[in-house]
Amino acid sequence: MNRTQDRKLSKSEFLDSWQLIKPWWVSEEKWVARGLFLLVFLLDMAIVGVGAWLTYWNKNFFNAFTAYDQPLVWKLMGEALIIAICGISADAMRTWFYQTLQMRWRKWITNVYLKKWLHGSTFYRIEASRNIDNADQRISEDLKDMTEIALHLSLGFFSNLVKLITFSSIIWGISGTLSFMLFGVQINIPGYMLWVSIIYALAASILLEKRGRKMVDVEYEQQMRESDFRFQMMRIRENSAQIAISNGGESEQWLLKRLFAKIEANWEYFKLYTRRITIIEKGYTEFGILLAYLIIIPRYFAKEIMLGSIMQLTMCFTNVRVGFAWFVFQYKRLASLRSMCYRLSELYHHINMDTKQDIQFVKSSDGTLRVEHLQLSLVTGRVITNIDELEILPASRWLIRGESGAGKSTFLKALAGIWQYGEGTIRVPERKMLFLPQESYLPLGTLRTALCYPEAASLFDDAACARVLTLCGLRQYIEHLDDDDITWSRKMSPGEKQRLAFAKSLLLRPDYLFLDEATSALDNAMEQHLYSCLLDELPETTIVSVAHRLTIDKYHDHVLVI
Repeated sequence: MNRTQDRKLSKSEFLDSWQLIKPWWVSEEKWVARGLFLLVFLLDMAIVGVGAWLTYWNKNFFNAFTAYDQPLVWKLMGEALIIAICGISADAMRTWFYQTLQMRWRKWITNVYLKKWLHGSTFYRIEASRNIDNADQRISEDLKDMTEIALHLSLGFFSNLVKLITFSSIIWGISGTLSFMLFGVQINIPGYMLWVSIIYALAASILLEKRGRKMVDVEYEQQMRESDFRFQMMRIRENSAQIAISNGGESEQWLLKRLFAKIEANWEYFKLYTRRITIIEKGYTEFGILLAYLIIIPRYFAKEIMLGSIMQLTMCFTNVRVGFAWFVFQYKRLASLRSMCYRLSELYHHINMDTKQDIQFVKSSDGTLRVEHLQLSLVTGRVITNIDELEILPASRWLIRGESGAGKSTFLKALAGIWQYGEGTIRVPERKMLFLPQESYLPLGTLRTALCYPEAASLFDDAACARVLTLCGLRQYIEHLDDDDITWSRKMSPGEKQRLAFAKSLLLRPDYLFLDEATSALDNAMEQHLYSCLLDELPETTIVSVAHRLTIDKYHDHVLVI
């Protein structure tokens, strides 16, 4: 539990949690949100009303049994049927509208997080900085669980409050007055069962907070370790071919065992605090039942109360006892909510963080890409390259060379605006730019979607798509343009992916095209064919290539050595 600390719910933690929960309820959907919440709350009130009705039915039913009043018993059986129908109807409607409310909230807040996470290069910056883990899991799972638990707790709290008022008033009216002598003084306690339940619940809540408060940190740690384990298995699935050809199965198994060992180690703490909480919860319930009978039995044998009143009082006492101990029974959910809000607050702060951008980006009005006194550094601050002055004119062809690790790919990332470490000025033209990395990203969906990415596939007709695929030696895929049952990133070989990237550049026709080792998986003949296609099809496009092969020198008229 090396990353876990003993934290109490601080004011800042509460405010962070509130900042996560609040936005939807004051957004453009606020009236829908509040209306659904009110509707579910009213249905909860109906359920409480049915429960109170049932306590009076129990009283009358058992009193009728005691009096051998058969006609009244059958009449009450009919009333029981009506109570059951009302209860089932209220529960069913409550579940429907509750789930509608939960999905509306989750959809809205997920869209907010996705928009911020995918804005610009925020997602890349977060992954590159390694300050937080598994942003995708926090958005997909933590947001879902946060909305579900927050709704459950908030609705449960208000419903519980009404239940407390309802059943407390019943107990106050029928529990009578407890009278006893203490040091020669007559003591009278009206509604004494209500006071007993309050004291009993308060004692259990204090005990639970003292014994189980570290559960928040343990659960936070467990979520992080589970995420690490899941992420590694996902990497194995995505890189299965490379791992298999390297005979790396045993190494991956060793790594997964080590990650799972961390899960298992933290699970021991999880079991410890779960056991403590369970003992207190179950003990509270079981001893509470005995306590109810213990304080009712003397009044029954003193003939101060009838059997029906005992049944009603017992049911009410149970509801009040559970109501006052709402914190006891919801402690695990509260711990989970605090842990999720902590993880989501971390992500929220990072996606809204104003990063220090030492490299200045300025718009270029004449369509020329200029670099002035650019110094690129690593995250650690170590300088890797310097470029004093560089001017890339429209329709020019530039080849960038340099030793491995010299910063060639980093330079392209800086031109793209996603590398923030360094200083200097980059004047960027307001033109369409396209970057082709060594291994292109293929989104899920049809081949047409991958070919047109990041543009919309609907912008390009079949003829245009078929033409560029043919030019790039991918004619066999034309008939599969709209197949969406294939994960193309696995279906295609590295060479085919690079040819598809060239087909994309021919289709999208950017003003500036940047290629980072974009032909490394191709033979010389195909490489030269594709570069010839670029020059023939895109004569006005500025091309900037990072490459090691000398065979493509002839397709460029300028060389920059880094």
